[in-house]
Amino acid sequence: MPIPETMLAIVTTGNGGYEKLEPRQVPTPVPRADEVLIRVGAAGINNTEINTRLGWYSKTVTTSTDATATAEDVGQKVDGGWNAATPFPLIQGTDCCGTVVQGPPGLMGRRVIVRACIRPNGFSSHDNVWMASDFDGAFAQYVKVPASEVFPVECGWSDAELATIPCAYGTAETMLERAKVTAGDSVLVTGASGGVGSAVVQLAKRRGASVVAVASASKTGLVRDIGADEVCDRGADLVATLGENAVDVVVDNVGGDAFPQMLQLLGRGGRYASSGAIAGPIVSLDLRDMYLKDITLFGSTAWDAPVFPNLVKYIEGGEIRPLLAKTFELADIAAAQEEFLQKAHFGNFVLIPPA
Repeated sequence: MPIPETMLAIVTTGNGGYEKLEPRQVPTPVPRADEVLIRVGAAGINNTEINTRLGWYSKTVTTSTDATATAEDVGQKVDGGWNAATPFPLIQGTDCCGTVVQGPPGLMGRRVIVRACIRPNGFSSHDNVWMASDFDGAFAQYVKVPASEVFPVECGWSDAELATIPCAYGTAETMLERAKVTAGDSVLVTGASGGVGSAVVQLAKRRGASVVAVASASKTGLVRDIGADEVCDRGADLVATLGENAVDVVVDNVGGDAFPQMLQLLGRGGRYASSGAIAGPIVSLDLRDMYLKDITLFGSTAWDAPVFPNLVKYIEGGEIRPLLAKTFELADIAAAQEEFLQKAHFGNFVLIPPA
C-alpha cells in the first residue's frame, strides 16, 4: 500500500476541553535513518492523554482528574505536561500497535508495539522522553518513532488487543519491578478495575504474589476473574477490613483521601509504589507510619530496561491476556474520552484509525 502524503490525525491544540481535540489532515511524518514509520492499527486511550489535555500535571492543579475535567475553564498551563510545558499543537496517543512500513529490512512489515518511554541517556538515568507527551503520538494513521523503541510481537491477538498493553502494562510491570514483588508477597492494588490496576493484578499473580484488589462492588467478579484473591469495595475502611500491617506491597494509582490507609496497611519493611493519583495528587502523609515501619516509597514514570522485553515474552507465552473493553473510530475520540471518564467500563478503550 503506498504511503499517502497526508493523513488523518487528532491534533490537541492546547489545554482545555474536548474542543481542543481537532481532526485534521496533516503531513504524513517522514522517518529519519534511525526511525521507523508505523501504520497505526490501533491506539489505546489512557488517563495520561486526558490529564495532558487538561494540564493536570501542573502544580496549580490539586484536584482529581474528574474534577479538573468538569471545570469550566482549566486555562493554559506552562507546566501542564510531564516535562514542563506540553508542545502544543500535539498528536497524542501513547499506546500503539501497528505495522512497520518504512525502516530497516528486519522490521519492515512486522507488527509491533511501541515503547512510548524513551530513556535518552540510558537506563542508568531516569531522564525520559515520551511519545505523545514530548513528540507526536499514535492518534493518527501513521506515527514515526526511533527504531530502538519498536518491539515485534508474534501472537494471535488483534491490533486492538495489543494496543491495550504498552502504557498500562508497562507502567504496572515497572512498579512491580521496582517494588521487587516476588512469589509469596501479598500485594494490595487500588483502582484494580482500571487499565493500570487490572494490569497490576495480572502481572502480580504471574509473579506468584497473592493479590488484594480494591474496586467497586459491581466489578468484583471481573477483578476476581483476572486473578485477585480478595476484593474489597473501594468505599470500605480498608484498615478495619484487612487490619494494619496486612500486606507487603501497595500499588496505588488512586491517591486522594484514602492515601493514609495505604501506609497503615503495609507491614514492616513494606513497599509502596505509585504512578498516578486519579483521586487527587495532594495527600496526607504521617511520617511516623513511614519511618517507624521502614517503609520504602517508589515513584514510577520512566520504564525500566527489562519491562518491554518481559511484556512481549508474557504475551507470546500466553501468560497475560488483554482486557479490551470497547473500540471507537479515531474521529470519535471525544466520545471515547467522555465515556472513559465515567469509569463504568472494565479494561481499556482503543481507537481505530481509518485504513
